[in-house]
Amino acid sequence: MSRFYYSLARSIGRFIGFQTMQIRVLHADRAELSGGFVLASSHLSHLDPCVLSGLMRRKVDWMARIEFYRHHVVALLLKGMDAFPVNRQGVPVKAIRSAIHRTSRGRVIGIFPEGGVVAGVESAMLGGPIRLGACVIAQRAGIPVVPAVVLGSHQMMRVLPWLPWRRIKLRVAFGQPIYPPQSASRRKARLEMGEKLREAYRTLYAELCGEFGISPESGTIWPDKNKR
Repeated sequence: MSRFYYSLARSIGRFIGFQTMQIRVLHADRAELSGGFVLASSHLSHLDPCVLSGLMRRKVDWMARIEFYRHHVVALLLKGMDAFPVNRQGVPVKAIRSAIHRTSRGRVIGIFPEGGVVAGVESAMLGGPIRLGACVIAQRAGIPVVPAVVLGSHQMMRVLPWLPWRRIKLRVAFGQPIYPPQSASRRKARLEMGEKLREAYRTLYAELCGEFGISPESGTIWPDKNKR
């Protein structure tokens, strides 16, 4: 039943996107791997999962903050979409185990390594810090991490872009899969993956800025009237 709800929600989202958004995607094929993998995205908006789920052909099981499950209606929606909770306080052992179990069955897990919505100089796209949970899951499950960068999604939380004759501008880029290194030290391998992931965010961000004429200094709060 959850797959039905997911497909229905994605179809509705795609229809809304077609009517109200201008979406450009770079390297969509990189997110079409077979088997399980971790989709690790930047996070400018709580609606980023909706954007990425609508763009990808494969179903994504999103790791969602446990705080969202305190609201009954939201919890039902998340459960219906096969999302699963993560407690950001301490080591999220249960969430990591659930992610490993799901990816071992060939599913895609969606994670936001920044740990929450982050913009400006703290964004991983500008060199800000990330958490290494995605790398831990990939390492233990023997699967790759696919980086993703989404720009413009914060506009979806405002009224003006939804007005008639306006279109929300979204720019998305997927990175090359990052595979766990064959290292004798788990910690060293995890740190190595984390650095590659951080570099991927910076590279994808720069590529989006160059491709679509976005100022690197304002990209994490893009778009504005001076950008295309």
